[in-house]
Amino acid sequence: MSLNPDDFEEARQSRDPRFDGRFFVGVLTTGIYCRPVCPVKVPRKENVQLYPTAAAAATAGFRPCLRCRPESSPGTPAWAGSSWKVSRALQLIDQGMLDNGKVATLAAELEVGPRQLNRLFREHIGATPVEVAQTRRLHFAKKLIDETDMSLSDVCFAAGFGSVRRFNAVFNKTYARSPGELRKSGNRRAARPDGSAGAGSVRLSLSFRPPFDWQACLDFLAYRAIPGVEVVSANSYARTIAIDGYHGHFVAQFSEGSNALQLQIDFPKSRYLYQIIDRVRSIFDLRADSEQIEQHLIQDPCLRRVVKRNPGLRVPGCWDGLEVAVRAILGQQVTVKAASTLVARVVAKYGQAYSCDQAALTRVFPVASELADGTLDGLGIVSARIAAIQSVARLVADGELDISCHTATEEFIERICQCKGIGAWTAHYIAMRALDDPNAFPHSDLILRRAAAEPGATLTPRQLLNLAEPWQPWRAYAVLYLWKKYQQSVRGKSIKKEGKK
Repeated sequence: MSLNPDDFEEARQSRDPRFDGRFFVGVLTTGIYCRPVCPVKVPRKENVQLYPTAAAAATAGFRPCLRCRPESSPGTPAWAGSSWKVSRALQLIDQGMLDNGKVATLAAELEVGPRQLNRLFREHIGATPVEVAQTRRLHFAKKLIDETDMSLSDVCFAAGFGSVRRFNAVFNKTYARSPGELRKSGNRRAARPDGSAGAGSVRLSLSFRPPFDWQACLDFLAYRAIPGVEVVSANSYARTIAIDGYHGHFVAQFSEGSNALQLQIDFPKSRYLYQIIDRVRSIFDLRADSEQIEQHLIQDPCLRRVVKRNPGLRVPGCWDGLEVAVRAILGQQVTVKAASTLVARVVAKYGQAYSCDQAALTRVFPVASELADGTLDGLGIVSARIAAIQSVARLVADGELDISCHTATEEFIERICQCKGIGAWTAHYIAMRALDDPNAFPHSDLILRRAAAEPGATLTPRQLLNLAEPWQPWRAYAVLYLWKKYQQSVRGKSIKKEGKK
């Protein structure tokens, strides 16, 4: 599957960073594929073939460039014209589902046959699920070789290779040299800004496409931060994490003028590295293609002005779906800050203690079974909220509810709304932040209904749904823009009142 070079020629010639990861350039004269931002001399148009994904370029027989390092691109945007099943399959592959499993298992998870899934992948991605998984493993291993001091055996298993022998064979076939030779000959990236490397720490750079208003994203997270679990500064976000009983933390840092996030991970088991990075990408919505999304939303008169004024808004995700669910339930009919106070009490009672070099990170958010079996009395939480939290936690603990990208939004909303105390707004808000669904839409939200209406009016939920029809499949981004529109409108009125005084 290849693309029409005419559609991307200007972006290729100008090395436009907004197109990084949206297509890859196969150079016929060298047999190498590159990112559109590759610093080498731009090849002539007749000597290139464009591909929608790195896997498609690899499948066509091209090998990755050592200069621009395709493994460091932001990757193919999720939901970029793909079917829901392909998008979900890509997310599951990113989480390592094919590292030890088979395509049949992946297909069963998506309720399609293996042959149909392969056909969908060839149609939308230009490569089979197995080829996509192989490219992911190769790229992640190459990134760890270039940017960390991890041992090659740790790199091998962290990237999802089943054996060191297979790891070496793939690298020799792709790069005509071993992983060790690549590390010796490569342009090593410093682990820390000062060149040092902390014991047990892994530092990586994660690219994103501009525009990205990362300060707005940090503001969103800061306003909802859980004391002891999350710490947000003017340019960074840190939090504790838990996977399969192991605890750790990460620190993500942004800087002006850079199209990359600097990430430090402290976690005892390297085999979870990709899973952690995948969640970090979701928290900051790093895969998004703001240019494409905004060009779509800007067509609507209701959104045009706010989109132009606020380029690069992203939909903040989360580390854990249950955590967002608890916050959303506690946030019913109280302010955001009041909800943060309540959830901090829950964490103080049931979250495990944690200690690290980030002094403000002191607790790990409790797991589902602890919330389901414990008592939340005496924390200032009304009984209806306690019942709702424990009902959801029990479903999660028993494996009857999965609050992640594995679950389709419609299925999730139907299931969680069966819990007493969980309404449409709560369900859709959780879906927007925890299911990685760019089309999730809490249409009953009062602020949205006011922001989308004429001044002084309020739409009904049904009217807002009808108005939002043209915003699909990016309604979750429209939510952020409408919230921003309302916020700026309120701020503007306050300034006018101050001026009259």
